[in-house]
Amino acid sequence: MIIGYARVSKDDQNLNRQIDQLTDYGAERIIQEKMTGTRKERPGITQLLQMIRANDVVVVESISRLGRNTLDILNLIQLLHDKEIKFVSLKENIDTETPTGRAMLQMMSVIAELERNLLADRVREGIEASRKRGVKMGRPRIAQEKLDVAIRMYQSGDYSVKEVLEAAQISSGTFYREVNRLQLKKINTKHKNKNEQ
Repeated sequence: MIIGYARVSKDDQNLNRQIDQLTDYGAERIIQEKMTGTRKERPGITQLLQMIRANDVVVVESISRLGRNTLDILNLIQLLHDKEIKFVSLKENIDTETPTGRAMLQMMSVIAELERNLLADRVREGIEASRKRGVKMGRPRIAQEKLDVAIRMYQSGDYSVKEVLEAAQISSGTFYREVNRLQLKKINTKHKNKNEQ
């Protein structure tokens, strides 16, 4: 059996593009999940592992759908291999039945994690550089800069709240207050526009 796995990080994101690609490949069953890839324990992955049998094929649109941590991804691929399951990633053209596919999988996973770590480092360095420029920004302005970075990271859907807080160096209370403030602002703007129509 060919089993597809499709995942997005947030409820408001759409799975249709992934589902279409998996269907075109020939997936007979598709497991759909809306949850951040930073979580190792996910119901969709659990369901997938319970469903698979020897000689099945597991296919994803991109390797990043399996998770965000290199070690977790490689452990999952190894688990599939141990169960005699073929793994295919369409975007990266990876097929674990070939030596080239297995090598490419490992390299792509390492590069993906390196890229995310570098991005988080650049965010931290940018905040630190702002402090060292000698520009008197004042405490509230620095706090707002951190909040802006945190919100952009959060809205990208690529980071867990824990990763956002660590990169922006803000407290969870500060972060959630800003999220709630922006949501309230969005609602008020929507009502205002509706009343003006």
